[in-house]
Amino acid sequence: MAEVVAAPAPAMEDVVSEAPAPNAAEPEAPAVPEEPEYLSETLYIQNLNEKIKIDVLKASLRGLFKSYGEVLDVVAHSNLRMRGQAFVSFASADIAKKAMKEVRGFPLYSKPMQISFAKTRSDAVVKKLDAENFEAHKAQRDEHKKTTRYTNPLKQKLRAKRMATEMDGAVPAPAAKRPNVQMPDEYLPPNKILFLQNLPESVTKEQLVSLFSQYPNLYEVRLIPTKKDIAFVEFLDETSSGVAKDALHNYKLDGENKIKITFARK
Repeated sequence: MAEVVAAPAPAMEDVVSEAPAPNAAEPEAPAVPEEPEYLSETLYIQNLNEKIKIDVLKASLRGLFKSYGEVLDVVAHSNLRMRGQAFVSFASADIAKKAMKEVRGFPLYSKPMQISFAKTRSDAVVKKLDAENFEAHKAQRDEHKKTTRYTNPLKQKLRAKRMATEMDGAVPAPAAKRPNVQMPDEYLPPNKILFLQNLPESVTKEQLVSLFSQYPNLYEVRLIPTKKDIAFVEFLDETSSGVAKDALHNYKLDGENKIKITFARK
């Protein structure tokens, strides 16, 4: 009977070297580079109250945004395509970014504003920051207007409706006149005259002079004999009136009723 010879056992180091390493780390996936944030000096604002007059709306937007930095321009139109929209341009993209962050959603005339960065630079921005290329920018914009004049879906719809009306011989009904909506007192532009409301009926001119003379450049206090709860306070300049307004708005003159102070309408 042949002798069976056992194979030699493998060396310990050979066993260890052939075993897979425990918990081997998976190769890391390459990092996906983040897209740079798009910035612009101009903000595109939507969901504006369409009942507000354009000049009033523009003044309100300028007054609202000027606290963040220099406002170069406010663009808004009453035509159907641009209704409820506006563009506000600043001197820098950083100013625009800060303004958008803090004002987005603010209920201007009871409607929260939707704000994003505009896709192109406005004329005012190019003129301020890149004056050498202003004419080329303007020519490019005019060319874009020409090429899109007859391809705009809204304009095509209006043109088709007008042509159908002319073919039928019908006379289009006159557009309903919009109600005249005034700017709320809180958004009136600064001037040197303050309008006081909710005064106690017992108030005297001497009391108001004493109250407002704490602030520089007081010129005159005028009470209304037929309406004792209102008055006008005039300063020599709008800066002084603004300081007094900020300090005394909601001041309780009689310990109970808060005085409402706004800039007077011109």
